[in-house]
Amino acid sequence: MFFAQLRYSSLITAIQYIIDLVVLNLFLHLLPINFQTPLLIHIYISVAWIVIATKNEFYTVYRFSKVTYIVKQLFVQFVFFFLVLYAFIGFFKQPIISRLALGQYFIIVCLTISTLKLLGYFLLMEYREKVKGSLRNVVIIGKNKKTDQLRKVFEERREFGYNFKKQFAPKAEGFKVHDCFSYIQENSIDEIYCSVSELKNEEIGKFISFADNNLKTLKFIPDNKNIFSKKLKFEYYDYIPVLSLRDIPLDSPINAFIKRTFDVVFSLFVIIGLLSWLTPILALLITWESKGPVFFRQTRNGIDNREFYCYKFRSMAPNNNADHIQATKNDMRITKIGKFIRKTSIDELPQFYNVLFGTMSVVGPRPHMVKHTNEYATSVDKYMVRHFVKPGITGLAQVRGYRGEIEQEADIQNRIKFDIFYIENWSLFLDLKIIVQTVLNAIKGEAKAY
Repeated sequence: MFFAQLRYSSLITAIQYIIDLVVLNLFLHLLPINFQTPLLIHIYISVAWIVIATKNEFYTVYRFSKVTYIVKQLFVQFVFFFLVLYAFIGFFKQPIISRLALGQYFIIVCLTISTLKLLGYFLLMEYREKVKGSLRNVVIIGKNKKTDQLRKVFEERREFGYNFKKQFAPKAEGFKVHDCFSYIQENSIDEIYCSVSELKNEEIGKFISFADNNLKTLKFIPDNKNIFSKKLKFEYYDYIPVLSLRDIPLDSPINAFIKRTFDVVFSLFVIIGLLSWLTPILALLITWESKGPVFFRQTRNGIDNREFYCYKFRSMAPNNNADHIQATKNDMRITKIGKFIRKTSIDELPQFYNVLFGTMSVVGPRPHMVKHTNEYATSVDKYMVRHFVKPGITGLAQVRGYRGEIEQEADIQNRIKFDIFYIENWSLFLDLKIIVQTVLNAIKGEAKAY
């Protein structure tokens, strides 16, 4: 079970990136290509490779991807890399470069990276089939020709890494949607596959709400025109078409790798450049005004609703209600220095350690106290969707004014609306935009920063 629960997609992508870049740069030294500016060509091919790989989604490989899909990725990647490689001669005026040696370099790199990628693909398939690693527990809702075909794929194509658990027949006597929900929760099901032709619109709506509120992946087997009214993503399991209701950009290994790399670099910049000297100063001021720890630690809910410790500079006098009662305007628990660091959001800076350790991201839905998460999970529709990604130090909802105390129901509903928009429309540019807006808001001050 330990191996079955491990998921390595982001780690595998990072390792593949590193290996490929090492191969690209290593063979430059092994062949007599005669570069006038070695550092320039190293930077050039590394950046070019990353840009082409990003546009080509070269490192995005799904469980159900066929070897033909891998070959297509390799072909497109190396066609563009060939053009960019020889363009270097004209762009940077390199007349003494050996065209023959450059061609040899391209062929060697092409063969080496292709071999490594195909080898990694087959080894991962064998790992899922033989070791039973990185498995996804699945159920099927529906009993017809298409669902039986999909079940056959799950049971026979073990290399896809799906662990088929149960098939429900909506047309059978005694079928109840809530029985499906109970089974899914009790058996740690990861993905639900619904045949919409056998479900009523009301039942489909219940499955959508259940999946959103319980962090389950919901997919549809297309046989009903009503489902096409939504933005959907087509996928093929062998030759069976499957529709995904929600496409989360950060589920892509390349996007997850880019975001994690940015998080690590940015957090190190803040920790070394700011916290290294600011922490001792704040430690003196905080302990001088009120005795107690410098840092405040509180349990919050993160990705997949897992609990973690969130760190802040302590802004209140030590009290027994910190984990239960949210800070309010003119809160008597807040100290004088605490009022200043909360107004400027300086109290949030220790969370960059959370980012570095991987429990948070620089940008994402703000994590709530466990008590509030438990309350909102049952009272606010789609609240749990925000736990599909890592929580952030700042987020889209916060820069749009929905931060701090939740005074009315509309506050939490609007916060969830912006959080879901961020999850479904993530981009590095959006992260940068939110960070800039957060800094500007901190400088000018915010009404709910108390």
